[in-house]
Amino acid sequence: MHLPLLYYLDLFGVAVFAISGALTASEKKLDLYGVVIISIVTAIGGGTLRDLLLDRHPIFWFEDPVLLIVIITASIATIIYTRFHHPPLRVLLIADAFGLGLFAISGAQIAEAQNLSPLIVVVMAAITGTAGGLTRDILCNEIPMILKKDIYATAAISGAAMYLILKALGMNGVLAGVTGSAFVFAVRIAAITFRLHQPESKLPS
Repeated sequence: MHLPLLYYLDLFGVAVFAISGALTASEKKLDLYGVVIISIVTAIGGGTLRDLLLDRHPIFWFEDPVLLIVIITASIATIIYTRFHHPPLRVLLIADAFGLGLFAISGAQIAEAQNLSPLIVVVMAAITGTAGGLTRDILCNEIPMILKKDIYATAAISGAAMYLILKALGMNGVLAGVTGSAFVFAVRIAAITFRLHQPESKLPS
């Protein structure tokens, strides 16, 4: 596939995750520098950790500084917007679900290209999609969302597993990737819409 579509989808996903980071940082009343740093960590933290674990060099955003430009622009635009308007949180949750699906499957494909086992491919998918948000929450002194009852990492894992199963059944790789990404999106949207949660772990009182 020629450059534009997948590349622009990547930029969109990075921008959405950057906005998520900027909103969290703004709630913690960080300064402009802090907001930008949290946005960068949220947007590219998962892919960076994946590349380090897989010993991929150069790390993906070293090759394409446009990603950093998009992140910084999105974070500053978020700060300006939220000074005058309440952020459309539901729209952002939907966009975030799209980004999660996109990044999870791209992480799976990168790991798969290194001939790793299916289990590691699924783990890399989850890391790519969720490690940025995990780091964001830790830096902002929050219990990470993926460690709470939200169906988030589970969506990334299930979508990556579906991608691998479909490929094993003979489906074209591109179509399997689109289907897996759509499945992540659907699971996350269903969880948001119907307020689905995973069971909590509780100690007896």
